[in-house]
Amino acid sequence: MSDQRVILGLGNPGLQYADTRHNVGFRVIEELARRRGVRLQAGECHCAVGVDGDLVLAQPQTYMNRSGYAARCLVERREIEPFRVLVVFDEVHLPLGRLRLRPSGSPGGHRGMESVIENLRTPEVPRLRLGVGPAEEDVGGEDLADYVLEPFAASEREAVQDLILRAADACECWLAEGAQAAMNKFNR
Repeated sequence: MSDQRVILGLGNPGLQYADTRHNVGFRVIEELARRRGVRLQAGECHCAVGVDGDLVLAQPQTYMNRSGYAARCLVERREIEPFRVLVVFDEVHLPLGRLRLRPSGSPGGHRGMESVIENLRTPEVPRLRLGVGPAEEDVGGEDLADYVLEPFAASEREAVQDLILRAADACECWLAEGAQAAMNKFNR
């Protein structure tokens, strides 16, 4: 098996989704690529991919609910164990700005993470949830789907930018020091 690691930011392709709550995972990948001087290019496994040594940064271009297909393709093609893939995605049930890193677990109702777990056939996939709530308490079902596809309000933009930067820091910590250290520093 390979020593490579993947940071997989979930989102939806297309300019109409670029500034939505659902695409904060993509934005973290873009920040990591900027920091490392890596260009994301379309092509491999239906992803935009950038490589920096043993690190693969990826944004599936399959739409959120089918992200697992891209994850499985990367894992199989690059011969990477699922525990070496950090999935970064939005979490509507966390307040805006909160981070939650875990080494494994359930998808917590997130369809993108559900697809990743299903396709990798294991819940032992590290994940970094990015708080994009709070949604209205009565938001559910279709209303919740609409909520995550809305752009952030102007009053939220500073908090969102801070969230992206801290999430990229958490990813860097996961790479350098491991999941436990990253959890200790960023799960507050």
